[in-house]
Amino acid sequence: MTQKPVFLYVEDDFASRQVLKVLITRILGYEHLVIFENSADFMTRLRGLERKPTIAFLDIQMRPHNGFELLNMLRQDPDYAHITVIAMTANVMSSDVEQLKASGFDGLIGKPIDNAIFPQLVTRILSGESVWYLP
Repeated sequence: MTQKPVFLYVEDDFASRQVLKVLITRILGYEHLVIFENSADFMTRLRGLERKPTIAFLDIQMRPHNGFELLNMLRQDPDYAHITVIAMTANVMSSDVEQLKASGFDGLIGKPIDNAIFPQLVTRILSGESVWYLP
């Protein structure tokens, strides 16, 4: 039996956290979702988790560390270098997609999260597809 995915969402916006929580746990039925309300002590908190995330959704614009900085921390740590990392941001233009790709993100889901599309995007990500979705 394949291991069930473990999702991590690092997001400082309450409403965005609530939407993703409902979509992952209630709509898609996945049990393992960890949410960090900010990026402080990111790696320390990550290492303290019971299960290693298989997919991390990272808000790009947050403090003290933005999504690019968190991605770099993950990619530099051998234990977390290979997890799938998806950028989540409201303020993105198509030109920014190239910067996100060049930085090493595995995909992008633009906010606000589209409740109708999000489940399909997660299914595609779990099957190994690269997803770059702008609403």
